[in-house]
Amino acid sequence: MKFWDTSAVLPLLVEEVSSSAHRAIYSEDPVVAVWALTRTEATSALQRRVRSGDLERHDLPKAMVRLRDLEEQWIEVDALDVVRHRADRLLAVHPLSVADALQLAAALVLAGERPQGWTLLTCDARLSAAAVAEGFDVPAAA
Repeated sequence: MKFWDTSAVLPLLVEEVSSSAHRAIYSEDPVVAVWALTRTEATSALQRRVRSGDLERHDLPKAMVRLRDLEEQWIEVDALDVVRHRADRLLAVHPLSVADALQLAAALVLAGERPQGWTLLTCDARLSAAAVAEGFDVPAAA
């Protein structure tokens, strides 16, 4: 099982430079763990891409079906109080956005606060650096 940040889920939904690498990782281990708000973040990102013209409106329904299919199988970390508390600490020590701090906090909660041996997938450089500093394995392809 790997923890997937929203930025790593998106290449499974729409074609991106890292899509083939992410599909390969998913094929090897289709057990996906995510933060409870990942679906909402992914929906926001897809809608933002439609508004900006980076995603054709007619491609949105296919991406949303892929998202729903993933959501039916993934494991959500939804321990809000614990994740929020952990995110507060992460914000004090890493230059993260609130959303990224919540993602990393959820991954830490999932790993039982022992991230060694756990993989976190992200396409975000700051989150990647913070995850490595916290002890997660973060593949370069992600």
